[in-house]
Amino acid sequence: MQQTTIPFTRKDFGEDFLWGVTISAFQNEGACDHEGKGPSIWDTFTRRKGKIKDRSHAQTACDFYNRYTQDILLAKMLGFTVFRFSIAWSRIIPNGTGAVNQAGIDYYHRIIDACLELGLEPYVTLYHWDLPQALENKGGWCHRGVVFAFEEFTRICTRAFGNKVKHWIVLNEPFGFTALGYMLGVHAPGKFGLSYFLPAVHHAVLAQAESGRVIRDEVAGAVIGTALSCSQIIPFTNNENDMRAARRADALFNRLFLEPALGMGYPANDFPLLKRIERRYALWRDWDKLPFDFDFIGVQNYFPLVVKHNAFMPVVNISEVKAKSRNVPVTALGWEINGNGLYEILKQFAAYPAIRKLIVTEGGAAFPDLRAENGAIADHDRIAYYQEYLSAVLRAKSAGVPVDGYFAWTLTDNFEWAEGYRARFGLVHVNFETQQRTIKDSGYWFRKLLLEE
Repeated sequence: MQQTTIPFTRKDFGEDFLWGVTISAFQNEGACDHEGKGPSIWDTFTRRKGKIKDRSHAQTACDFYNRYTQDILLAKMLGFTVFRFSIAWSRIIPNGTGAVNQAGIDYYHRIIDACLELGLEPYVTLYHWDLPQALENKGGWCHRGVVFAFEEFTRICTRAFGNKVKHWIVLNEPFGFTALGYMLGVHAPGKFGLSYFLPAVHHAVLAQAESGRVIRDEVAGAVIGTALSCSQIIPFTNNENDMRAARRADALFNRLFLEPALGMGYPANDFPLLKRIERRYALWRDWDKLPFDFDFIGVQNYFPLVVKHNAFMPVVNISEVKAKSRNVPVTALGWEINGNGLYEILKQFAAYPAIRKLIVTEGGAAFPDLRAENGAIADHDRIAYYQEYLSAVLRAKSAGVPVDGYFAWTLTDNFEWAEGYRARFGLVHVNFETQQRTIKDSGYWFRKLLLEE
């Protein structure tokens, strides 16, 4: 590894600061139909022609199902103290509701036990985008029944694992899976339009709160959060049209799932289209069910968004001003690299009086991996990214923001949704033909930060 001067120490963040690494079931496990697992919407979606850019699938992925011991040990070797993973709903309940697959329960017990034996705190995400296909056949997140099915799934998981797991994350990026999957059609299940998006949003908000209440009832001493994608919204100009576009974008990208959980309802004043939820999809008793008192909010920020008014863009009248057109640094996916965006969104979320704690539950970047002559993988752009974004976290803490942890995305290269295997986010390189793991320089950088005094 090339020697790198780190501009801060682990101690600068405080002794109680959480250092974690994150994976997800569908992106890592493989074993897509092993030991009774049912199909998910992503199993179905990856079989549709043209949906995955490199024409790949996740039937094997990183083979975490069989290699979890090795990967959890890697997380420990790199100095992390938290291991965040998700539970595949259809591995536990193959049809989404009904019969429970004991082999799935046993598998996640093995993961949890491996974490605990190594001194890693398991943070369990209940839903990371892999809805059972059997539920999608009934309407998926557009159908109100998904709320009750998710309550049932939550109850089964908490009763199975609650004596070992105290930290729970309900949903991963609900705006992501509703907008990309039920509005734009570029992610599973590939549906288009407001008639899918708006009910999916409402049912996900309901499920977010109802699942939280189940965890609270079932797990003594539970620490409960939900993980929201968010971006600092920047108007392209200071003219009134662009400023209004920025307020609409903020309501949509940052406030849509947060404010209902805080008891504030949907941000319909800044995005009036959301009033359709009340008129068409909500029952009168729903408004009392939307809030839940989360112990923490997970912040998942990768880039800021620069937006402008666009009268020709249907529904939202907003256009993104792409980073490449502004000649700013970008990742391999064209995402702007800007740690100040993380600082600003942390401050924005911390301004809500009802939020007690923030954790950055995902952060990372995709870059090409360059193998040196000695076999090392030099990903110095990723190191620079983490230095910039962690410096922003430290600046936010110094400004009084209650941010108590940072979880890197991700431990190993994995299946990056519609990108397939082209986008590598890992601290550990994976050869997907041999499944060989090689720690990258960024992984060694974290090890130096977290383990060296």
